[in-house]
Amino acid sequence: MAMGSSPLPVPAEAVIPPAAFLAAQGKLSLAGVIIAGTLGSYLGAAVVYWLSLALGRPLLLHYGRYFLLNPEKLEKAELWLERYEAGGVFFARLLPVIRHFISIPAGIVRMSFGTFSVVTIAGSAIACAILAYLGGQAYRRQPDLLSNPDAMMHFIRSQSHWIALAVFLFGALYVLVMRLTRPRSGT
Repeated sequence: MAMGSSPLPVPAEAVIPPAAFLAAQGKLSLAGVIIAGTLGSYLGAAVVYWLSLALGRPLLLHYGRYFLLNPEKLEKAELWLERYEAGGVFFARLLPVIRHFISIPAGIVRMSFGTFSVVTIAGSAIACAILAYLGGQAYRRQPDLLSNPDAMMHFIRSQSHWIALAVFLFGALYVLVMRLTRPRSGT
């Protein structure tokens, strides 16, 4: 999970559901799976945050092209993070792929580490809980899935519309709150 919160291609979707599947079999604790996943995600995110804070922009401008990260994309990520701040990091933790990279602009723009930590832990805990729930559901529906990783991934993808709906609703709520609390201009 720590590698899944970094640019390394280790998706949480390949880690948490099988662990939750084992928890449903009684071999692991479901709460332990969620806590370990959350802590692993946080540790990986914190390392990337501090590396980005220390090495940040100059390193990415020089080597970013090798990772398909050009200066324009970096600038867009920084502007997006400055606009959405903590809420942006929180929602990014719920989204596959984006969660791998959100710590980089957070470190570069020097987001408060305390705020970063709180929203990273909260978002990671929710993501891990959702994935653990899916792993438990997979066990209840097809107990033989653990011996067939392709079938497990197919099951998770078939249920991902619920995750997308939840993320969309959280996002819509966030946009609504941001608009309602935005300071009024010059009247």
